Amino acid sequence: MAVDPRFFAPEAPLSLGQAAELTGADLAGDADFQIAGIASSAHARPGELAFLDGDGRAAPDLSPALQAVVTTPAMRGHVPEGVSVLETRFARHAHSVIAKALFRPRHLMPTGSERLNENASIHPKALIAPGAVVGAGAAIGEGTVVLPNAVIGPGVQIGRNCVIGAGVSIICALIGDHVSILSGARIGEAGFGVLSGPAGAEDAPHFGRVIIQDHVTIGANTCIDRGVFEDTIIGERTKIDNLCQIAHNVQLGRSVIVAAFGGISGSVRVGDGSMLGGRVGIADHVTVGERVSLAASAGLFRDVDAGETWGGTPAKPIRQWMREIAWLQKQTNPKKTS
Repeated sequence: MAVDPRFFAPEAPLSLGQAAELTGADLAGDADFQIAGIASSAHARPGELAFLDGDGRAAPDLSPALQAVVTTPAMRGHVPEGVSVLETRFARHAHSVIAKALFRPRHLMPTGSERLNENASIHPKALIAPGAVVGAGAAIGEGTVVLPNAVIGPGVQIGRNCVIGAGVSIICALIGDHVSILSGARIGEAGFGVLSGPAGAEDAPHFGRVIIQDHVTIGANTCIDRGVFEDTIIGERTKIDNLCQIAHNVQLGRSVIVAAFGGISGSVRVGDGSMLGGRVGIADHVTVGERVSLAASAGLFRDVDAGETWGGTPAKPIRQWMREIAWLQKQTNPKKTS
């Protein structure tokens, strides 16, 4: 997915040769190659610079359109012939340095002092309460209500008949019709991505978006992070309770239910109609099928097929979990014999 210019302003173009000088990486390939964008290795398009990181044991998922990549010595052997390479010990860090030289987040750029930016598009029948701020290039549809002290960042698109609660902040997001976002929610902030750099741990920049489809409800003080390169997607009619955390690149299907204190890690996929009880936690990159039920406080670390019900930590099929609990109770509380 290309970086959305509504949310990230393109800076001066950069060649691979200039990127090598900027990062100190060793270049093998076309120094004059112009970097048109950034991407993951699996989804890179022509002109985009991707990165490969890891120990080199597993073959990575590579886009057939891959033309240029930042990689480590351990991963160099996985780079196809003909692809230009920037090689460095800290591939992800070098990629982030290049990305930040190419794109600048618009919500961090200086703006005028006006509360409602003159370049925002606000429907005459939308209601913007006192104290709310609407950034440049944002659009707010007919019948939408934005309550006091909400912040709608530059380029954010909000559809018709939505309710944006008091103190909500929204950046890097596209929001459909009939969406309710309750007070204090945070939509589109950078996720918890940490990379290794020469000086130690550093925050990974995020250049994706949050997509919230029609008739979604987001509870108070819930956080939904934008993607790293691709989008975080909340499907139509999904309902998320208060105080939940939805990490970067998560995709929730249609009519998913997430009860309070749910925590969903990065790149998780949850199928249509699934229900997650209170305090459910899901580890990164797990896939949950359609119509799955996860019992309250379940801790899920592996994929679940459609239609199943799981519980416990680590989560397992509900009957197995209940049998194990019953057996454990018998061992710890044996019946008294006379």
